[in-house]
Amino acid sequence: MRTATTVLAFLSASAASIAAAAPPLTLPPGFRVDTYADAVPNARELALGANGTVFAGSREAGKVYALTDADGDGKAERVRVIASGLQMPSGIAFHDGDLYIGAVSRILVLRDIEHRLDDPPKPEVVTDKLPDKVHHGWKFLGFGPDGRLYVPIGAPCNICEPGAEFARIISMKPDGSDWREVASGVRNSVGFDWQPGTKELWFTDNGRDMLGDDLPSDELNRVARSGANFGYPYCHQGDTLDPEFGKGKSCKDYVPPVRKLGAHVASLGMRFYTGAMFPPAYKGAAIIAEHGSWNRSKKSGYRVVAVRLDGARVLGEDVLVDGFQKNETASGRPADVLVMPDGALLVSDDLAGAVYRVSYSNPGK
Repeated sequence: MRTATTVLAFLSASAASIAAAAPPLTLPPGFRVDTYADAVPNARELALGANGTVFAGSREAGKVYALTDADGDGKAERVRVIASGLQMPSGIAFHDGDLYIGAVSRILVLRDIEHRLDDPPKPEVVTDKLPDKVHHGWKFLGFGPDGRLYVPIGAPCNICEPGAEFARIISMKPDGSDWREVASGVRNSVGFDWQPGTKELWFTDNGRDMLGDDLPSDELNRVARSGANFGYPYCHQGDTLDPEFGKGKSCKDYVPPVRKLGAHVASLGMRFYTGAMFPPAYKGAAIIAEHGSWNRSKKSGYRVVAVRLDGARVLGEDVLVDGFQKNETASGRPADVLVMPDGALLVSDDLAGAVYRVSYSNPGK
């Protein structure tokens, strides 16, 4: 995989106002980025419908969007609001024709949504039994290979003893029943996916704040066994005891990360690259949206990275998209990534209110 070099971001005419305000994005040779859709305020998690509809959740906007590219040219002609007035509906997941929405204490569902984009149904409640704390209360949702819905429940604080119902990932049946704990000691995961082949769950986790610029690192974790504990609030990044809650504890008692991603980069959405468009080195890589720091003296994150893997072994990390901030001023904040059927990668940007399409063509041709 080549080191990222500066190339001009090719933006669609519909996003001219964004392009005028933003510095050029940077990508490796052969890659380009176009605007798939603008006018998607606070775009967060992305999901793909069976008929090709791209769905986007939001946080502050309280809305869920449907993006449709009817002519298949890589740009969505329409952006519809299919749900509104919800509490932080950041997380969404498509399953058997229905769109599931995480809204803090509730999981909602829009039935048969792709056939009702112009007349969306009223959301049905799947469960309203999740904690109602809004600190790390927004969700990232996903259906696993087992057909179960996976839901993270973040810690209701920066650092604290969260209690048994928080700082974990659970799964449930699509009807909201049969809750099972998948992982504990997870401060705040806003991105996960299942590795092709192994079908193991991997997830990003945001490290705590207020320990300085360089501690602790965000994490890329692997759930090799159900119920594993990843250390929060006692041990951070697999090797650093918390100065307050780590007394009397040992990091050896917790599962260390597969990869340290950097302090305060705010690693959110992650997906394994399963497409055939990108160069072979990207096959099976964990593509991660780094939302970017808010409390660091010099900004970190604000980019999309690819962690190359051989099974559970990390081969390296490369920057796929950079340039969302320049000279400590942010023009965008990546929130999620989604691999499309043609192998292109969508990237949501909740600051610019846009979704971008990253594609590749062999520069030697």
